[in-house]
Amino acid sequence: MPVYDRESYLAEAIESLLAQSYRPLEIVVVDDGSTDASAAIAQRYAEVRYAYQPHGGIAVARNHCLELARGAYLAFLDSDDLWEPGALTRQMEVLIATPDLDMLFGHVVEFLSPELDPQMAAQLRPHPEPMPSRGPGAIIRAELFQRVGPFRTEWRLGEFIDWHARATELGATSRVLPDVVARRRVHHANQSVAQPDSRADYLRILKASLDRRRNDQR
Repeated sequence: MPVYDRESYLAEAIESLLAQSYRPLEIVVVDDGSTDASAAIAQRYAEVRYAYQPHGGIAVARNHCLELARGAYLAFLDSDDLWEPGALTRQMEVLIATPDLDMLFGHVVEFLSPELDPQMAAQLRPHPEPMPSRGPGAIIRAELFQRVGPFRTEWRLGEFIDWHARATELGATSRVLPDVVARRRVHHANQSVAQPDSRADYLRILKASLDRRRNDQR
């Protein structure tokens, strides 16, 4: 779990993981140079492995998490989102029963953060239906990162989409469960809201993937 100035949401995100019935569970939180109380919040949980780094962006923080994590399966949740109760056990049952499956995703529902004032809430429109997720609630076998490599740090948004595209191009297998596995918080500081100019990264990531595929066909 990378975190950058999420003192309002971090505790709820961590507690959504601690509430999961699946064990053993290792929670790694990498603080990407927060200037608020995020560090103090993370460190008050004995179950959390906390690490600090100077601010380098979400991809750098995700890679730091990869370096610290010790499990054979890596689960991903952002510090403002929530893992759905009971979802982790169901997901792990599928992964353990399917040894040739590299990546497991589910569906995510969006919700308006309750502290938003009515004017801000009216500007933000959560998707009304569950959507397939390529980030929150994902579980990936750790060994796959040895084949694909880490997250690329040049992207301000979409680093997970880029990594998934590279994994798929290498033949990694995946499945999307119909279950809702995570809840994505919609608020004024979402990266896609706070940095609208960085949305162009999504198009660059798509073009890079298409270019690689064309080169492989030659």
